[in-house]
Amino acid sequence: MSTRAYSIEDGNLSVKPIVTSQARTYNDIDLSFAKKTNGDIFKKTDAAAVKQSIKNIVLTGRYERPFNPYFGGNLGPFLFNLDTEFDEEDIKDRIISSVSNYESRATIIEVKSVISPDFNSVDVDIIFQIVATEEVETLNISLTRLR
Repeated sequence: MSTRAYSIEDGNLSVKPIVTSQARTYNDIDLSFAKKTNGDIFKKTDAAAVKQSIKNIVLTGRYERPFNPYFGGNLGPFLFNLDTEFDEEDIKDRIISSVSNYESRATIIEVKSVISPDFNSVDVDIIFQIVATEEVETLNISLTRLR
C-alpha cells in the first residue's frame, strides 16, 4: 500500500510528507535530418538540444521567421559594417538579450567575441549553464561573410 502525505488540516501529522522531484530532459529534433536505419530521424537531448537551440537563435536574422520578426540574434549586420562602428560589447549585448528572451532552458554566464576585420568574421564563444542540470557548456560560433 502506498503512503500518502497529509496536511495539517487532515490531522495526521505523524506521517512525514513525501518529497518528489521530476527529472527533466530536453528533447529536440536533430536539424541535420539524418535518418536512422529504421527510417526515423535522430533527436538531440539535454545539453546538445540546448546548444543547438542557442546556435539557431544567434544565427537567425531579423525578419527571417514569419509572424515573429524580432526573433533571433541578428548578428549579420556586424559583418557588413566598418570595424569602427561597433565593438565586442555590442555583439555580447545582442547575444545575451536574444538568448535570454528566447531560450529559457539556458542562462548565459559569459560571451567572448573576437572580431577579425581583415577576414570579415567574428568568432564567438558562448558559455552558458543549463537550467535543469546546472551543467556548464561552451558553444563556439564563427560568423563569416559568404561572398
